[in-house]
Amino acid sequence: MNPRRDQATGTSSQTRQVRPAWSRSAHAGRLVTLALAGLIIAVITRRPEFAGVAAPAVLLLAARRPERPVQIGVSASPSAMRLSEEEQADLKVAVTGHRDYSVDLLVHPRFAVVPGTAGEPGGPAGGGRGGGASDLPFHIARSGRRSLGILEITLRDRCRLTEGRVTIELPTIDCYPRPAAQQTRVVLSRLPSRLGDHPSRSSGEGLEFTGVREFVPGDRQRRINWPATTRRGRLQLNTFAAERVQNVVIIADASSDVGEPGSTPLDLAFRGSAAAAHAYLAVRDRVGLVVYQGGVRWIAPGLGVRHYYRIMDLMLADPRVTGRLALTGGITRLPRAALPPGSLILVFSPLLDRRLVETLRDLRERGFSILIIDVLNAEPSGRTDSLSRLARRIWRMEQEAIRFSLRELGIPLVRWDGQQSLDEPLAPYTRRVMVSRR
Repeated sequence: MNPRRDQATGTSSQTRQVRPAWSRSAHAGRLVTLALAGLIIAVITRRPEFAGVAAPAVLLLAARRPERPVQIGVSASPSAMRLSEEEQADLKVAVTGHRDYSVDLLVHPRFAVVPGTAGEPGGPAGGGRGGGASDLPFHIARSGRRSLGILEITLRDRCRLTEGRVTIELPTIDCYPRPAAQQTRVVLSRLPSRLGDHPSRSSGEGLEFTGVREFVPGDRQRRINWPATTRRGRLQLNTFAAERVQNVVIIADASSDVGEPGSTPLDLAFRGSAAAAHAYLAVRDRVGLVVYQGGVRWIAPGLGVRHYYRIMDLMLADPRVTGRLALTGGITRLPRAALPPGSLILVFSPLLDRRLVETLRDLRERGFSILIIDVLNAEPSGRTDSLSRLARRIWRMEQEAIRFSLRELGIPLVRWDGQQSLDEPLAPYTRRVMVSRR
């Protein structure tokens, strides 16, 4: 008899009432076989001692068994519904109403890693004869909306002759990309006229000293530079750089998912995008995200911690979603709110999609400042014969030609392997202001 599967997939900790599917255990089958074999041999050989061998098995099968519970209460809820990659959490499982039956838990994971799921009584995944509660540790190795798998619950009596099975679909967890390490930021030379944290070329109410000039009536007296005034004989005033905010638009290329799972260009693009969003939002820059996957999904630049989680949710959104954040056209058709003029565009892409490459060229010709972080870390696999080697060599030459043409357009391009900090490949552009020009 097949166990009944509960189709409920709610993520709350409410107890669900389910009916176990009862059947005879394998242990009971072995006892029946032993009893019948002993009795048949005793009858055929007419030797009663063989019937004595079957007596213990017959007594166990004839023993009184506790009343089977018609329904049991099952509660299975993770300690957190949103995790980052490799972050540890617990799956809290509680079984009630099982009476005198022991409870064994067995998890069949899909995307989660649940250590110690052998389901043996008393083990990490085994319940007890009392409360039937257990905490199962788990973590998820790859970002996305991941199902924890299936929980199988087995009820057994004292003699382990009867089994009741229940199968529960476990909740789905939002696993966010693990942000890469990034401490520095790329800053453009021209910034919009909004108050922020980046010193600009224009004078204003900032903190970074830029020089002195002659005092003009109406200037603040507390900014008078008295040593310079003494030397020059005229009132001199300190000048400071105005602090401006920067608009940053991150383009994450999710169209290429090749290579080893967990270290594909898609994984690296999302981890790098998460790191860049966190780094720029920390200095109160306005950050937006465009996810390219055939079509595009986008969110306009914004501020704050809540906006960071909106960006992370957009990475996990279904690419077939329709609505306010989805657009079937290309990146160049995005509205002005998604690509504000004068924005810094950071592109995390393996540059394998020709349409995206042409889009980047078009954006550069329209005057946007673009910086590409190349996350390609895999090559076409195949045989090792001369023809396959020649095909891979031609493919490498095509990739180098694409990157050379982008550099000729004035688009900086750096490589990132996903292991090192993002500060290392971005160092030539974070140590000085990145000049924005047409």
